[in-house]
Amino acid sequence: MKLAHALVLGFACVLPLAASAQWQWVDNAGKTVFSDQPPPLDVPEKNILRRPTRAAGAPRVSTSPAPAADADAAATTAKPAANGPKPTGVDKELEEKARKAAEAERARKAVEAERVARARADNCVQARQSKATFDSGLRVARVNAQGEREFLDDSQRAAELQRAQSAIDRDCR
Repeated sequence: MKLAHALVLGFACVLPLAASAQWQWVDNAGKTVFSDQPPPLDVPEKNILRRPTRAAGAPRVSTSPAPAADADAAATTAKPAANGPKPTGVDKELEEKARKAAEAERARKAVEAERVARARADNCVQARQSKATFDSGLRVARVNAQGEREFLDDSQRAAELQRAQSAIDRDCR
């Protein structure tokens, strides 16, 4: 049991070392700053007092123009990055997904437009047939709500003819 206590105590003592991945630098005002984030690019390399162990060998690359005093230091730290791949600023996978989503949206709109066009063509054909029936002068009957057959009088016939003509004007372009 004492061995288990000793191991727990030892683990508790070693645990803070894993959390010590801290940056330490002196800022422009002369204050010592501790952070888990790297210092701003305007802090010169000589003012960085401590880096996390995994980032110790990684050079900082400035993307903004360096001051004249640090121009040589910035030039030497930028050279190793020039040998490696240059960042393009565009994620190729994200760009591909966006392109595919745009194509899918265009295809969906095309299918929807085709469906609407077919429905308009069908409505046009039915409206023209209905108008031809009303123009023929034959008696037209329809079934009412009680299921009885009734013939249209002249005012109902004129209203149906007007409705067919408006459907033709709307759908037969």
